[in-house]
Amino acid sequence: MKRKGMLKSLRLVVFLPAFLLLALTILLNFVNEEAFLHVTTLAKDFMVTQSGWLFSLVGAACLIVVIAAYFSPFGEVRIGGPDAKPMLNKISWFTITLCTTIAAGIMFWGMAEPIWHLAYPPASLGIEPMSAEAAKFAMETLFLHWTFLPYAIYAVPTIVFAFAYYNMKRSFSVGSEIAPVMGKRNQSKLDIGIDAVVLFCVAAGIAASFGTSVMNMGGGMESLFGIADGKGLWIILTILGTIAFVTSSATGLLKGIKYLSNFNVLLYVIILGALLILGPTVYMFGLGTEAMGGFLTNIFDKALFTGAAAGDSWASGWTIFYWSNWMAWAPVSAVFLARITYGYKVKEVITMNFLIPGLFSAIWMTMIGGTAINFQMTGRVDLLAIMLEKGSAAAGYAVLGELPFAEILIFIYLVAVFISFVTATDSTTNAMASISTEGMADGRKEAPLYIKIIWGVTVGLVSLVFISSLGIDGIKMLSYLGGFPALFLGILSVVSLFVLINHPKKYDEYEIEKKASEEK
Repeated sequence: MKRKGMLKSLRLVVFLPAFLLLALTILLNFVNEEAFLHVTTLAKDFMVTQSGWLFSLVGAACLIVVIAAYFSPFGEVRIGGPDAKPMLNKISWFTITLCTTIAAGIMFWGMAEPIWHLAYPPASLGIEPMSAEAAKFAMETLFLHWTFLPYAIYAVPTIVFAFAYYNMKRSFSVGSEIAPVMGKRNQSKLDIGIDAVVLFCVAAGIAASFGTSVMNMGGGMESLFGIADGKGLWIILTILGTIAFVTSSATGLLKGIKYLSNFNVLLYVIILGALLILGPTVYMFGLGTEAMGGFLTNIFDKALFTGAAAGDSWASGWTIFYWSNWMAWAPVSAVFLARITYGYKVKEVITMNFLIPGLFSAIWMTMIGGTAINFQMTGRVDLLAIMLEKGSAAAGYAVLGELPFAEILIFIYLVAVFISFVTATDSTTNAMASISTEGMADGRKEAPLYIKIIWGVTVGLVSLVFISSLGIDGIKMLSYLGGFPALFLGILSVVSLFVLINHPKKYDEYEIEKKASEEK
């Protein structure tokens, strides 16, 4: 009887397609690895070659429409109606938003990515590798990939879902992110299809992030304790990580993840403070200031660069990879982020989901990336040689290992990586489980624990399969596979937000009820 009740809470028509497709992915890898690599590579190549330009256009469109929403009358609308009271204070809201979005990524790529750009800038731009121009390009690219553009991609579906769920009183479905486009039509059947597809997309996206964090932690364990970084360690870290984020998720929306996020941001501040005192402060801020000017001046040139005209593949391996990664995560992450916007105005939602975390990420990249570039350029640490030998995960630990109090800093950094990974995975599997659950009528309601466990274990296995088979290329491939279907939902989310900007009162049930009451 109890088992029957458990299954009753599960939306099988949404859960099964995504789950079975992911299970087949794992099975194919073990049964025929060559076929697995062939199929996934073909799919990735098709997406990059045929749709790279579209990813770039949608990313730029998200930036434009978010800024437009902030300055429009829609920005004054309160999520949940005029009398709604926030469920979180602004500090916890900020830390959760920051830690559950791209924090795991900035921990891994903050010191590794700028060195790759420094050494291998796009051939079509004619930038000399390891030059001052290449250093500026590397920092500008960090700002492009890790600040306002990705947060705009997250913010668009977050705003639309929050308004649709709380103000339009639509269902707890990713499909609600296109409710303004659908108007008054019954979209219940469409919601089922969207939820099923998006669950696969985000499972691939989160598995990519999971893999990034596991590889990062593996590098830290080798640096700190001398444990050989490799598949054996990755398996142990995957098991421990899965247990950790499932445990955190079991505590509920406003408990484990809130405390972990608050603590994690404190660790970020400690790391930044250490670099401020011990790092090349003048250089990092000088380069960051100059690069921010170049980034803001040419933001659309950079965001829309595909390299197609010159046959340059740099953008497909970097910028388009990131756009696909953010778009794979965005639809389901938005479901989680939207739940905690209750009681705040749309303008405040944009500030907390776009502006403030974007600024924080810019400061992080200025200091973390600037230190890495300085160490490489001055010859203090040959990070490129280290990464070519040990992989990208070794960069951060090599930089910190050069500073005073290295062991303490590396330990703090490793803990921050772990918590970033736990909070990001916790929030997303929480949202995945909620979408897979019947009757999520209340934004504070939690999905059953067994559904969270199923998704947590599945994501961990997919991640392990890809990084074990393909390493960092496996992470990129997962991002492409997840991002492509989500791209089209992203387009409709942009259109939906544009519709809301122009006619907010038309779709707001609180305004409709108010008008009806006044007419009586």
